[in-house]
Amino acid sequence: TLSMPKPAPILTLPNILPLIRVAALPVLVAVFCLPFWWSDLLAAALFLAAGLTDWLDGFLARKLAQTSEFGRFLDPVADKLLVAAALIMLVADGRAPAIAALIILCREILISSLREFLAREALKLPVTMLAKIKTATQMLALSVLLVGDAATGIGLSAKLMLDGGAWLLWLAAVLSVASGWGYARHGISMMLATDKDKNSKGVADK
Repeated sequence: TLSMPKPAPILTLPNILPLIRVAALPVLVAVFCLPFWWSDLLAAALFLAAGLTDWLDGFLARKLAQTSEFGRFLDPVADKLLVAAALIMLVADGRAPAIAALIILCREILISSLREFLAREALKLPVTMLAKIKTATQMLALSVLLVGDAATGIGLSAKLMLDGGAWLLWLAAVLSVASGWGYARHGISMMLATDKDKNSKGVADK
């Protein structure tokens, strides 16, 4: 009898890290809502630590040869949930510019939809350097904004943190549009090429 191949384990270290990011979301929200001056510092530290695991899980997946389809699915989902939660909290608290947050969220939804569509055609959008810079800028902006008024407790200017974080978030929004436009152009060109191939094959079959 033929033996069935064993499925790859799901709970590998690279996959556990994005699961921790998802589990950290309610903790982040709860800490952010605490009425203590240091709660914002703790929220910023939690967000920054969660953001760093985004780099770490990809590094470990390659280093340990534990890349998986589950990890490829879960990693961007965890990232987008984390960013969306932080943006919503900060806009609701009046710390983040709503338009910049909306631009970032709309870009994430559009590019995620584009990736999902292309995946059905076995096509992939490679991550660009501009998108990586956008992500780093975005994570830094949100971390700074999460600190907010708590900066005075560690001898820093709260106004400088909030203004600096807002400018960084606007920069992330601009980079979101630029990188999103690049992805959209590349994705649409791949779709057109696929349609052309399908139509050519259809004509040849006739």
